[in-house]
Parts: sequence; C-alpha cells; structure tokens
Amino acid sequence: MARADKAIAVAELESEFEGSSGAVLTEYRGLTVAQLKELRVALGGNAKFAVAKNTLTKIAANNAGINVLDDLLQGPTAIAFVKGDVVEAAKGLRDFAKANPLLVIKGGVVDGKSMTPAEISKLADLESREILLAKLAGALKAKQSQAAATFAALPTNMARLAEALRAKREEAGE
Repeated sequence: MARADKAIAVAELESEFEGSSGAVLTEYRGLTVAQLKELRVALGGNAKFAVAKNTLTKIAANNAGINVLDDLLQGPTAIAFVKGDVVEAAKGLRDFAKANPLLVIKGGVVDGKSMTPAEISKLADLESREILLAKLAGALKAKQSQAAATFAALPTNMARLAEALRAKREEAGE
C-alpha cells in the first residue's frame, strides 16, 4: 500500500471512529466473502462492517482520541462501526456469531468506554431503545394516572363527608 493510500485509509477510519457511537472489533478468520456479506446485511443501517489493517486502525483510533483498542488489534481484525442503536448492532453481531462460530467478538468501545466481549453480550441482551422509552413512558403515565385519581378523590370524599354530616344532622333533628 502506498503512503498516500495509507493516509487516505487512516483518514477514513478516523472519520468512522469520530462519527460512530461505538466500534466493535471482531476476528473474522475463516469466514467466506458470502458470510461477511450476510453479516453486513444482518447489521443493516445500524453499523458499517469494515476490514482494515491493524496498524492503520491503531493510528486512526489514536487520532480520534480512542486509546483503548491497542490490545485488541492482534490478528485479522474487522470493525463494526455503530452509527445507530448500539444495542441493535450488538444483537446482530451476537446472533451472527452464534450461527457462525468463526466470527469472534474481541471487544470494543462505546461512547469512549472500553468494553469486553462479555459486556457487549450483556449489551445485546438489553431491549432496544424504543422499547425502553415506551416502558418509561408507560410508567410515567401510570404514576400520573395515580396522582390524578388521588386528587380527584379528595373533593369526592369531601362531598360524601358533607352529605353524611347533613344526613346525621337531619336525623338528630337539627
């Protein structure tokens, strides 16, 4: 690879690191081109899967301010640059790795924090962002409904108490 080509490759990788919310490093040794294409399709719009040289990846990551990947860049490495929901991309990688054991998740970085393969697997077990937001909205709505019922009960109870007091006074002949 010529020096100019390397500089362009580093600039592209650096741009990918800076523009993504996370990056997951994998070992792809033994996977066919068709399987890699299938993985790219499985990731969909959530992530871009790219194969790059380790030395160029180290330089690009360091230029982007990510210094936690150096230990993971051993052997053939491919990077899934996550643009969308990190959970969805982690699920796609985990599910593909289950079906194709030759894909090994080495680790990664999410929002500048280093992640182990176990942490990425835990991330994949989470529900999607939309589902979590829907659950939060449902919980907030339930609390608001409870508060509204409590506030509505106060005047109703007061009216019942006043009626009971009026009825008691009528019985007493007042």
